[in-house]
Amino acid sequence: MGALHRVIGFAVVAVFTTGWVWGLSAAVARRGPGDRYWTWLGAAQVVAAVQALVGVVLLLTGNRPTDWLHLVYGFGPLVILVIGHAMAREVRRGRGAPVEPWVIFALASFICFGLSLRALMTGLGIG
Repeated sequence: MGALHRVIGFAVVAVFTTGWVWGLSAAVARRGPGDRYWTWLGAAQVVAAVQALVGVVLLLTGNRPTDWLHLVYGFGPLVILVIGHAMAREVRRGRGAPVEPWVIFALASFICFGLSLRALMTGLGIG
């Protein structure tokens, strides 16, 4: 199960890298990222949730991380995505920052990338 958690960890980092690079590219090109961006967001959320679920199973079976920050970094992306959804909802309602919802998720993806990379690094015993 630990090997699966490690493999999914690399996938989570790759998925969030895709999201913020895609968003940055769209911003530089001064156009939206397209409809497939929302498909990516759904996939990113599923991958992050599966990774968290595998992590919880590992915790329940007695496999504890060597650094408690691994848990903060690991569950952080889920919290960031929830915040992103709340912010995007406010934008849709005409409140909040005057930006497109995809910009919110591109920024959230950047934060999630950093958190998941740190989770992976602490899990691998790096830094």
